[in-house]
Amino acid sequence: MSDTANNTAPTTVVTEEDHGLNTRVFRAMLAVTVVSVAVSAFVGPWRFTTGLLIGGMLALFSHRWLRNSAAAAINLSVGGGVRQIQLFQFILRYLVIGAAMFAAFEFGVASLSAMLIGMSSFVLALFVEASREFYFAIIRREEIS
Repeated sequence: MSDTANNTAPTTVVTEEDHGLNTRVFRAMLAVTVVSVAVSAFVGPWRFTTGLLIGGMLALFSHRWLRNSAAAAINLSVGGGVRQIQLFQFILRYLVIGAAMFAAFEFGVASLSAMLIGMSSFVLALFVEASREFYFAIIRREEIS
């Protein structure tokens, strides 16, 4: 009976596997940002390099903030209540990121396309994680963790 959908037993929202996955994705995002900025520093203009740096840092900030606010929202919904502050946090995250990108673009510090590419470090981090899981599933014939 413990595996039914209506089970009301207290459970943890974030498991050890989830924490490991979040850590690996965050590290991959950081590595993608560092490598892209380092390569761009040698071959690209300074505004593009600055845009990659700002976009990458905003992506890291967004990932951390989303993970914390999503876990809090899930804990609230499991507890039976939904607060308006959680919705405000989701909206505030987008406003902060949008304001930072707008300010950097308006002051001529960074290229908008480079900031958007930097924000895409999450996508590359997911490809790195998928490749890792593929390796463990196919080569070592293990289950996906």
